[in-house]
Amino acid sequence: MKKIINLKQITGEFAENKDLAKRIRIDEIIPALKRGEEVILNFVGVTGVTQSFIHALISNPIRNFKSVAFDNLIYKNANKDIQEIISIVYRYMQESLD
Repeated sequence: MKKIINLKQITGEFAENKDLAKRIRIDEIIPALKRGEEVILNFVGVTGVTQSFIHALISNPIRNFKSVAFDNLIYKNANKDIQEIISIVYRYMQESLD
Protein backbone atom coordinates (compact mmCIF):
# COMPACT_ATOMS: atom_id res chain seq x y z
CA MET A 1 0.00 0.00 0.00
CA LYS A 2 0.97 3.59 -0.54
CA LYS A 3 -0.08 6.66 1.39
CA ILE A 4 -0.02 9.75 -0.83
CA ILE A 5 0.05 13.12 0.90
CA ASN A 6 -0.62 16.05 -1.44
CA LEU A 7 1.07 18.81 0.50
CA LYS A 8 -0.24 21.80 -1.47
CA GLN A 9 -3.81 20.93 -0.45
CA ILE A 10 -2.70 21.14 3.18
CA THR A 11 0.01 23.80 3.20
CA GLY A 12 -0.62 25.98 0.18
CA GLU A 13 2.21 27.01 -2.15
CA PHE A 14 4.72 27.74 0.62
CA ALA A 15 5.06 25.19 3.41
CA GLU A 16 6.28 26.89 6.58
CA ASN A 17 3.87 26.09 9.41
CA LYS A 18 5.64 23.71 11.83
CA ASP A 19 2.39 22.92 13.65
CA LEU A 20 0.88 21.80 10.36
CA ALA A 21 3.96 19.68 9.65
CA LYS A 22 3.61 18.10 13.09
CA ARG A 23 -0.04 17.29 12.42
CA ILE A 24 0.82 15.68 9.07
CA ARG A 25 3.58 13.70 10.76
CA ILE A 26 1.37 12.46 13.63
CA ASP A 27 -1.86 11.89 11.70
CA GLU A 28 -0.52 10.65 8.37
CA ILE A 29 3.17 9.72 8.20
CA ILE A 30 3.74 7.78 11.42
CA PRO A 31 0.59 5.62 11.17
CA ALA A 32 1.44 4.74 7.55
CA LEU A 33 5.04 3.81 8.44
CA LYS A 34 3.76 1.68 11.31
CA ARG A 35 1.62 -0.19 8.78
CA GLY A 36 4.68 -0.69 6.59
CA GLU A 37 3.35 1.55 3.84
CA GLU A 38 5.30 3.76 1.49
CA VAL A 39 4.58 7.40 2.21
CA ILE A 40 4.66 9.61 -0.86
CA LEU A 41 5.02 13.28 -0.03
CA ASN A 42 3.81 14.98 -3.19
CA PHE A 43 5.14 18.53 -3.52
CA VAL A 44 3.33 19.35 -6.78
CA GLY A 45 2.34 23.02 -6.66
CA VAL A 46 4.52 23.73 -3.61
CA THR A 47 7.07 26.37 -4.59
CA GLY A 48 9.00 26.52 -1.34
CA VAL A 49 9.40 25.17 2.17
CA THR A 50 11.30 26.16 5.28
CA GLN A 51 13.91 23.90 6.78
CA SER A 52 11.98 23.95 10.05
CA PHE A 53 8.86 22.67 8.24
CA ILE A 54 10.76 19.73 6.70
CA HIS A 55 12.50 19.02 10.00
CA ALA A 56 9.15 18.96 11.83
CA LEU A 57 7.71 16.75 9.10
CA ILE A 58 10.34 14.01 8.84
CA SER A 59 12.95 14.14 11.62
CA ASN A 60 10.88 12.23 14.16
CA PRO A 61 9.96 9.43 11.73
CA ILE A 62 13.62 9.13 10.70
CA ARG A 63 14.74 9.03 14.34
CA ASN A 64 12.13 6.46 15.38
CA PHE A 65 11.84 4.30 12.27
CA LYS A 66 15.42 4.66 10.94
CA SER A 67 15.88 2.49 7.82
CA VAL A 68 12.12 1.97 7.42
CA ALA A 69 11.72 5.74 7.09
CA PHE A 70 14.74 6.06 4.78
CA ASP A 71 13.27 3.36 2.54
CA ASN A 72 9.59 4.32 2.69
CA LEU A 73 9.52 8.12 2.65
CA ILE A 74 9.30 9.15 -1.01
CA TYR A 75 9.46 12.74 -2.22
CA LYS A 76 7.71 13.53 -5.51
CA ASN A 77 7.63 16.74 -7.55
CA ALA A 78 9.98 18.61 -5.22
CA ASN A 79 11.83 21.44 -6.95
CA LYS A 80 15.62 21.84 -6.52
CA ASP A 81 15.31 24.16 -3.54
CA ILE A 82 12.96 21.78 -1.73
CA GLN A 83 15.20 18.81 -2.60
CA GLU A 84 18.18 20.62 -1.09
CA ILE A 85 16.33 21.32 2.16
CA ILE A 86 15.23 17.68 2.38
CA SER A 87 18.87 16.64 1.82
CA ILE A 88 20.06 18.97 4.59
CA VAL A 89 17.58 17.47 7.05
CA TYR A 90 18.55 13.93 6.00
CA ARG A 91 22.26 14.68 6.47
CA TYR A 92 21.58 16.19 9.87
CA MET A 93 19.50 13.20 10.94
CA GLN A 94 22.06 10.68 9.67
CA GLU A 95 24.79 12.43 11.66
CA SER A 96 22.65 12.49 14.80
CA LEU A 97 21.90 8.75 14.48
CA ASP A 98 25.58 7.79 14.31
